[in-house]
Amino acid sequence: MSAIPGLTATRSLGNSDLQLSPIGFGAWAIGGSNWEYAWGAQDDGESVAAIQRALDLGINWIDTAAIYGLGHSEEIVAKALKGRSTKPFIFTKCSMRWETDRRIYRSLKADSLQEELENSLRRLNVEVIDLYQIHWPDPEAEIEKGWEALARFQQQGKARYIGVSNFNVNQMKRALKIAPITSLQPPYSMLNRSVEGEILPFCQRNGIGVINYSPMASGLLTGKMTAERIQKLPLDDWRRKAPQFNEPKLSRNLKLVELLRQIGNSHGIEPGVVAVAWSLHHPAITAAIVGARRPDQVEGTLKAATFRLTEDEYNLITAYLDAHPA
Repeated sequence: MSAIPGLTATRSLGNSDLQLSPIGFGAWAIGGSNWEYAWGAQDDGESVAAIQRALDLGINWIDTAAIYGLGHSEEIVAKALKGRSTKPFIFTKCSMRWETDRRIYRSLKADSLQEELENSLRRLNVEVIDLYQIHWPDPEAEIEKGWEALARFQQQGKARYIGVSNFNVNQMKRALKIAPITSLQPPYSMLNRSVEGEILPFCQRNGIGVINYSPMASGLLTGKMTAERIQKLPLDDWRRKAPQFNEPKLSRNLKLVELLRQIGNSHGIEPGVVAVAWSLHHPAITAAIVGARRPDQVEGTLKAATFRLTEDEYNLITAYLDAHPA
């Protein structure tokens, strides 16, 4: 299968020279099981095949993190890229670490970040990371020290660009006093619009690119999720306990999916494609992170790279969201 033409219409990320396809490959779920934020067991062979299919179809960036699978996601990304003549941009994140008993802790101390950087470079089998991001502003008191460290990594040539994830406006202002921010990575979907009020306008005013994660609300807006399926999710799938996957919010969310299905049916696309396209409709969003665990999932969601909601369709969805707040 050849590349999808819409993925070649790239977008500039913030102050960088990175030209991104509208959709990137999200590598959270392929980290596998047996850690606090797992999605259940995952077949590594399918993970590799999903990544390779995404690249073959035209996706040119992958977003992962050291914490995904406690290093395993980064290793799978490296395995998928081995031997490929053209490589995608690789984005990864730091600040979440783990003990030998797999207990997670947070640190933005310079020596901790230095160790994380070297470990990520080794696992990814690269000499430089295209975009190195602080995963969470936690501990908040260490933001300045952490951002100083990332700016130093950039000066040393180990990170081409540096960004932040899950930061609010005040936290970004603190970082900007030290060094420019190439990008913000926030959650943004129909079920989580909290960044619309202040954060996205701030990024627009300050030339900060935005790559949003969970545009399909961690699978809830794909059209494949039902109350019965949620009950059958693996015990270590973090979504079992998430409020949006449980009542009283679940019924409201599944009704929203039916609206997305109605819109999608008129275009021959799935509800998840409509959900991703909705997030890309916002002018502050540079590109969206879309996770996949199998090649067929990649093929289904990549249509969001070319599909555009009409203003009437966008307004119809907005009216539902306003009438039924998440």
